[in-house]
Amino acid sequence: MSKERIVVPDPVAEPEAYQQALLDLLGERDAEDVLARTPELFAELAGDLSPEQLKKPPEPGEWSVEELLAHYFTAEIVYSFRWRLTLTQPGTRYPGYDQEKWAALPLPSYPDLLAAFASLRRANVELIEETPTSEWNKAAIHEERGEESFDLAVRLLAGHDIAHLRQLEETVAAVTA
Repeated sequence: MSKERIVVPDPVAEPEAYQQALLDLLGERDAEDVLARTPELFAELAGDLSPEQLKKPPEPGEWSVEELLAHYFTAEIVYSFRWRLTLTQPGTRYPGYDQEKWAALPLPSYPDLLAAFASLRRANVELIEETPTSEWNKAAIHEERGEESFDLAVRLLAGHDIAHLRQLEETVAAVTA
């Protein structure tokens, strides 16, 4: 991962800029590979932290490692639903969600949450692998960003992973300094 600080536009206030920033982060990388490797990279980056360090935000108002993992997990739930909706009911409209509120909901302990995220991610990577390329152009309507194909949504989540893995690196460095 790069040590360059990532600033991603607000997904609600600037949906087009947000989408482009995530696609730019992904670049020419294989989205499926990025998605498949994220749980392992998260575990490696956070692996030596104490329970106190996992809960400590790097700065007031920023997410701790545990809160970042909660965000990954809740985003995975959302994308899991969106992808299945897109593939089975193209053209359907779906809402955005308040990531701050979702991340604040009660969740299991860090080790259980990491296992749950990794398990759901494996299921979603399998969906990607098993979906014929002829289906990747199916699209649904995101209420904030407009039409999103399965292909675009997969690439967006991979860019999202890259952005938050860099945030995780910064957070780990801050709480271990």
